[in-house]
Amino acid sequence: MGSPEAGKETELKGLDIESRQMILDTVNRLRNRLLTKEKILEFDKKEFFPEETIRELLSPEIGLQLLGIPEACGGMGGGARDICHLTREMSKICLGITTAFFALQLGADPLVVGGTEEQKKKWLGAIANSSSLVAYAVTEADAGSNLAALKTKAEPVTENGKITGYIINGTKQFISTGGYADFITLLANTPEGPAFFVVEKGTKGFIQGKGEEKHGIRASNTSPLLFEDVFVPVENLIGGVPGQGLKQANKVFGYTRVMVAAMALGAAEASLNILIPYAKQRIQFGSPLSEKQGYTHKLIVPNVVKTEAAAAYIDEVALRLDSGEEDLQVEGSIAKLFATESADKTADDAIQGLGGYGYIAEYEIEKIKRDVRITRIYEGTSEIQQNIISTFRWKKAWKTKGEFYLSIYNEMEKLNSSVTDAGYRYYGLSAKALNDTITLVHENKLTRQQYVMFLLADIMAYVEVGASLARKSAFIIQNGGSDTEKYRIISKIFASETARIVLNNVDKILMGSGNFDRDKILDFKESISYNELLLSNENVIAAMDKLADILFER
Repeated sequence: MGSPEAGKETELKGLDIESRQMILDTVNRLRNRLLTKEKILEFDKKEFFPEETIRELLSPEIGLQLLGIPEACGGMGGGARDICHLTREMSKICLGITTAFFALQLGADPLVVGGTEEQKKKWLGAIANSSSLVAYAVTEADAGSNLAALKTKAEPVTENGKITGYIINGTKQFISTGGYADFITLLANTPEGPAFFVVEKGTKGFIQGKGEEKHGIRASNTSPLLFEDVFVPVENLIGGVPGQGLKQANKVFGYTRVMVAAMALGAAEASLNILIPYAKQRIQFGSPLSEKQGYTHKLIVPNVVKTEAAAAYIDEVALRLDSGEEDLQVEGSIAKLFATESADKTADDAIQGLGGYGYIAEYEIEKIKRDVRITRIYEGTSEIQQNIISTFRWKKAWKTKGEFYLSIYNEMEKLNSSVTDAGYRYYGLSAKALNDTITLVHENKLTRQQYVMFLLADIMAYVEVGASLARKSAFIIQNGGSDTEKYRIISKIFASETARIVLNNVDKILMGSGNFDRDKILDFKESISYNELLLSNENVIAAMDKLADILFER
């Protein structure tokens, strides 16, 4: 069976599929040596950061960090798709270990997007050649995701009227691998605005604090950092020009939030990889749990569908990044919001599915649940993502006079004309209803109400993720293969879920805001094909039956 990226490798950044698979095979082999189940559970129980193990992953014999380093700096020059696949596969083993690896990638990103050639060769070369651990030091206790509220300051030091370096004072909080990093990329305020600096371990006045005791990802280190009159030479100002930090950080966010989404996706898949076999084996009242519709349709099927939808969207955004697109901050937010919220629900349902065993450490699910919870918080909380999505997509829809979401409607209508019973009609109607709702919200000044905007953000996320799943399923269906029926069913079920989100959230906006009388509400519902969207539920339980048959090979 083909894939949407097949045949495009020479046009895109990153590795060919075979080379990528070799790296993923390496990760799978690590399960039998460095990252066994027993070791992972021990790291978690003892809240132990396995520095030696992490550094071995970066050693010349394994060299996982090389994937994200440019070839010119001694790396493999992997693209977003490559990093997403690696992150996803590692997250199936342990999100704590993956967080340490992710911290390295994140710490390197300001250099990748903003560093001078000399800085890239020196610092990225250090990651590639000497197994250096790196941390990304941006978050502050009182600033959180609001980078404009940074208090850490970098005051220039001059000699004969020329800047020779900066004196840095301040604190950073919640820094992954902060207590062990060989160097960090630090965001601090200069007179010209925020800027990134490289600060090396052992620099006078740079204090790497004790690791925090955490709810989850206990195999990772999370430490506060303190800067007391820390001098860094001007050569350590990333990019060589002060005041470029927010611009560089925003470039990083569009990329790294997709990586967090991939981390959550891996955790969701790990949960399902435990839950599905258990459902086959566990006999209750004379038959396996996998034969009980209330069990499968509540705890398994919806999460399989959302996991496939998340995978489709993450792959699509990563492909766009590898194609050279840069302004994908909103897409990164959508990927993170949808994948992390879905993965958290999947892990929670997996605990429920295993019953008492789900609460016991040996079965791993309770650890996955504790670990995946952080993905809804770090790199910007779900609420930050909702704010970004609704604000920017509202402005985009208004600026394009509705064309942005109407183009999705037209695309889905075209797909629906060639592929039947896959839900494409309802993805299109959902996009059109969303566009009309944005107009309604704008014209009635409801954009000032944050909760209304959050409701819009959820619709936006489902519509755009749904469109990606539709494209992927249509590609598979039109090209044939063993998964054709599976993806037709998955698309149909997710279309029903997308329509449900649209209907529920539109109802809340119309009736909850208090801005509209009954006639206006009824007229608007008619204009967005409200009753037709309700038909998305037609035969959906039967579709869930069929998907359960496929999942459990019955």
